[in-house]
Amino acid sequence: MIIACPACSTRYVVPDSAIGVDGRTVRCANCKHSWFQTGAALPEREEPQDQAPPPVASAEAVPAPEPQSTEPVAQPQPRATRPIAGDRAVEVDNSAVSPFAHEPPFRPRRNPAKLWTIVTLVFALSVGGAMAAVNRFGLPAWLPIAHQTFGATRPDLELSFPPEKQDRRTLPNGKEYYGASGTVTNVGKDVREVPPILIVLRDSKNQVVYTWNVMPPKDVLKPGESETINEAVTDVPKTARFAEIGWKPE
Repeated sequence: MIIACPACSTRYVVPDSAIGVDGRTVRCANCKHSWFQTGAALPEREEPQDQAPPPVASAEAVPAPEPQSTEPVAQPQPRATRPIAGDRAVEVDNSAVSPFAHEPPFRPRRNPAKLWTIVTLVFALSVGGAMAAVNRFGLPAWLPIAHQTFGATRPDLELSFPPEKQDRRTLPNGKEYYGASGTVTNVGKDVREVPPILIVLRDSKNQVVYTWNVMPPKDVLKPGESETINEAVTDVPKTARFAEIGWKPE
């Protein structure tokens, strides 16, 4: 059948089955106007030429044809594919077909490249911030990382604190006492500055339990010159078992 848009007069050729006997709502592909298109009229039945009396119904009656269903079709009808020359194809308005028609749940596509770019940028910013914090404040004490206990070795300066000159005992008042005696010697040929000395007490598990700094009696030693150091502290932890002595880190 041929239908025409009442708004722009564009004509279309569509199958009769697409409109149906009861008609349906269609939409113009040219101007997007929607209207209700009535169905094609049923052909009139030809009257018989002979006006013979109607035959007597026999025992085997022919069943009457079933009426066509007027319910709307659940699936969308195909669009017309044979437009008149110069016209456009008609679009059937599927919104009037059935409220139970299936509509797939469309989701926006994900962009993996964009997601990886964001993750990389966040990671780079985090690493950069962590490195800046370490350079400014140093590593936090709670990190399970081995920290440097003593400073670097000093050229031409020797520390000598023999174990027999280290005193560890409990005083009569109940306090824990530790004393250390030793020497610092300049074995080189040039004058050397003497940095602070660090004494570290450790327990039986080699854990640091006490530290203190010792300032040498002289800041500078001449070649071959030696200086004696005697230091003692009280209230050290009872778990302290041995001492380590070296240069204080800068």
